[in-house]
Amino acid sequence: MDARLRRVNKEIADCKNDKTSNISLDLIDNSPFHLRGSFPGPEDTPYEGGHFEVDIVIPDSYPFQPVKMKFITKVYHPNVSSASGAICLDILKDAWSPVLTLKSTLISLQSLLCSPEPNDPQDAEVAKHYTTSKGSFDETARYWTQIYAGGPGTKEAKGSKGAKDEVAIAGLEKAHVDQFEALGFPRNKVIDVLRRLNYRGANVAQISEDRIVEELLKS
Repeated sequence: MDARLRRVNKEIADCKNDKTSNISLDLIDNSPFHLRGSFPGPEDTPYEGGHFEVDIVIPDSYPFQPVKMKFITKVYHPNVSSASGAICLDILKDAWSPVLTLKSTLISLQSLLCSPEPNDPQDAEVAKHYTTSKGSFDETARYWTQIYAGGPGTKEAKGSKGAKDEVAIAGLEKAHVDQFEALGFPRNKVIDVLRRLNYRGANVAQISEDRIVEELLKS
């Protein structure tokens, strides 16, 4: 058994024996080098009550090279791509150390959900939302946790109308979307433009309606 396999098997066993961290590791396609990690959303955050899964690929030179991780569960967070699940975290890049383990790295991801770093974003649009209107950001992140991570209120979220879902998922106000849709623009186009312009919170007063109409006519 090579050193990499021995190390990974030990880490998987250690994780299974640890009943306190709530971190789990499972094989994908029976391969010890392709795993699914999971952990609960941290308390007192918009992610509380959710169950988050992460795709883990172990490189050939592990543990001397960092593992590759991306979220399988969709997460609304400045340091996670809302499209691909890619993660911006220093220990997955140049701050990696061979003393880190799969479990400790997943715990670091859990901590990242507690403490976003909007100045070093993976998703620039989400980071703008976070810095412009924290309250609105929290609502949107909580909503994503409900519909994608099985968080509290899931039934109500899934039972709501599709159009309302699109607006909430984008972190926008329904009244703003309705206002420009009433001018004859398609709803999906209005949502896209308002999201790109970060038409939220204090920013609403800074962006003229003419500017929005101009963008809607362009796209």
